[in-house]
Amino acid sequence: MITEIKQITPSETLPIRQKVMWPNKPIEYVELSNDENGRHFGLFVNEEVTSIISVFVENNEAQFRKFATLVEFQGLGYGTILLKRIIDLMKKEGIKKLWCNARVEKSKFYERFDLKLTDEKFKKGGIEYVIMERTFVNMASDKT
Repeated sequence: MITEIKQITPSETLPIRQKVMWPNKPIEYVELSNDENGRHFGLFVNEEVTSIISVFVENNEAQFRKFATLVEFQGLGYGTILLKRIIDLMKKEGIKKLWCNARVEKSKFYERFDLKLTDEKFKKGGIEYVIMERTFVNMASDKT
């Protein structure tokens, strides 16, 4: 299979966001008010977008949101490939901290990428979330 990661438009993320995260809600439910301020990436398998992630940078911190992989492609490593690429990109760009609002049941997945649980938890749409974060130290000045 041929995989490729490329930047996509916010509207290209919506069908996967809705199908994977909130299938019983209208597509407008997965739109973010600040989508136009983010960078959106898709992992394509044989030219079909299968995994998406949106990244929002503010004050040298990056939050990734709406990270989703189509159900039929889950468990095949595509989400891992995409998240690793985003982590590498954030390090390269000199971001100091990467964080997300993780669904509690998915927190073990994020721990594999050195994201740490915080004490901050909340509920949205009946789902429990925990804020997870990873700090990068002087990565922009590291030439290795």
